[in-house]
Amino acid sequence: MGADGEMLRQPGRIAPEDPVNTNEKEELRLRLARLAWLMDNSIPIPGGAKIGIDPLIGLIPWVGDLLGALVSSFILSEAARLGIPKSVLLKMAFNTALDALIGAVPFLGDLFDFAWKANMRNVRLLEHYLEHPRATVMTSRLFVALLCLLVIALVVLIGLLGFLLVRALWQAVSQYT
Repeated sequence: MGADGEMLRQPGRIAPEDPVNTNEKEELRLRLARLAWLMDNSIPIPGGAKIGIDPLIGLIPWVGDLLGALVSSFILSEAARLGIPKSVLLKMAFNTALDALIGAVPFLGDLFDFAWKANMRNVRLLEHYLEHPRATVMTSRLFVALLCLLVIALVVLIGLLGFLLVRALWQAVSQYT
């Protein structure tokens, strides 16, 4: 905040309380929703399901998955420009990373792309934040905390398994010497 109590505008960021930027914010939200729809839901398939171009371009090894991740990253960067809190951005980044990592696995990743729809998830998360900021931040913080605990538990588990493997190998070698 400035000395007169007015919020200082950061370059490239849309100030939330500026009435001029309210229209810009709404236009950006609509553009991101259209982009997510194009990537995840734009093509109807028999049976009432919908897919987008993301799983289709994902069929091109490596290049398709990279292009899909770039589009998803664009949505994430525009959300950051709107001033979305870091906890919500981390949840969006998780959706994008999971989509990119599993999407890179041949065949299984393409099936995952049909169902996961990370872009639609991220736009819904963005819209939910714009409508209910406090609730979205709280659930996102809880998600990030649980994800951190899961990563810590995984690191500890891998360390424990490594220790047990080295100990078993040491015991096996000592029996023969």
